[in-house]
Amino acid sequence: MHILWLDAFHGGSHAVVAQGFARHSQHTVTLLTLSPAGGWRWRMRGAAITFAREVRRRALPSVDLIVATDMLDLATFLGLTRDLFGKTATALYMHENQLTYPLPPGRTRDLAFPWINYTSMLAADAVFFNSAFHRDSFFAALPGLPGRYHDHQELDLIETLAARSQVLPPGIDLARLDLPSPSRRASAGEPPILLWNSRWEYDKGPETFFAALTELRQRGIDFRLIVIGEHIDPHHPTFVAAREAFADCILGWGYVPDLETYRQLLHQADIVVSAAIQEFFGIAVVEAMYCGCVPLLPRRLSYPELIPSSLQLCCFYDDDAQLANRLSETIVAASSLKALDFRAVAAQYDWSQMAARYDAAFAGFAAGRGYGTIAGAE
Repeated sequence: MHILWLDAFHGGSHAVVAQGFARHSQHTVTLLTLSPAGGWRWRMRGAAITFAREVRRRALPSVDLIVATDMLDLATFLGLTRDLFGKTATALYMHENQLTYPLPPGRTRDLAFPWINYTSMLAADAVFFNSAFHRDSFFAALPGLPGRYHDHQELDLIETLAARSQVLPPGIDLARLDLPSPSRRASAGEPPILLWNSRWEYDKGPETFFAALTELRQRGIDFRLIVIGEHIDPHHPTFVAAREAFADCILGWGYVPDLETYRQLLHQADIVVSAAIQEFFGIAVVEAMYCGCVPLLPRRLSYPELIPSSLQLCCFYDDDAQLANRLSETIVAASSLKALDFRAVAAQYDWSQMAARYDAAFAGFAAGRGYGTIAGAE
């Protein structure tokens, strides 16, 4: 097939999946992308027009399948290109959504954006979510969106749409994290190295993480620290204060733009910690596990899907108040926990495994097996 992949917010996990699929698919994949620099709000409003003009300018060869990501107003795009793609199979891939994404304190949700998510799903022939948690939480909240209005809520469409949505985890280029030679890890008796490789934003719970580290310090528990990840504001007070408080144990700090440094730091670490209040999949944790880190994660969001039931007892804490205690226990047991094969747990998401799943999923509905037009459902 010739697949046209429309990525209106080509950064972070959105870009990782688009580029990885294009490299590893057996099909021909054309990427049309826009950088995140314009802001996600403008991408959701304006990208459909930009992409509609771009496909006409390029005069693309025949397209068998369109895959759009969640930052695109797919209904508007298809309306503007109906002469080109009126009979083309179309899928929507949901990295995130604007209905259940938690807002920072003091901000009110603009319902125009979740409405774009909803109408894009209605316009698509198939919808793919990156986790079951993402799918289930979205559809649990969705009736409240049209349900705010006094008539013509069309709530039966939501049930039809949910039944026809699938889970397709993101493929990740984990092989790029392999080192040419084994890395040095902490020897017995050396302080374990704790890793934070999440975005530096409120939804990843940095205050909770640093509060737990402060409590460990007060208990006299020794550790080393790597804090890396993308950030909007590297001078955010939370991170500035943490860098000063833990200066004597920091081995890595800040955004790491080059692959070599990033993978060296991941292989150096022993325990990867999350305190997130929002996570629709968890690529950063998967990358850390692939590099040999023991995960310590909140028992919420998409994280339980990442860890086999046989390993969940040692990998989760139930609420934020438990984090310091669970982290101290994990530090004590780190050497034995690291003998568990977390790399194998993560490796299933490498594109060497995932490409065939993507190709099969897309080819299946593109051939017309089991899908149709949601808006025409009876």
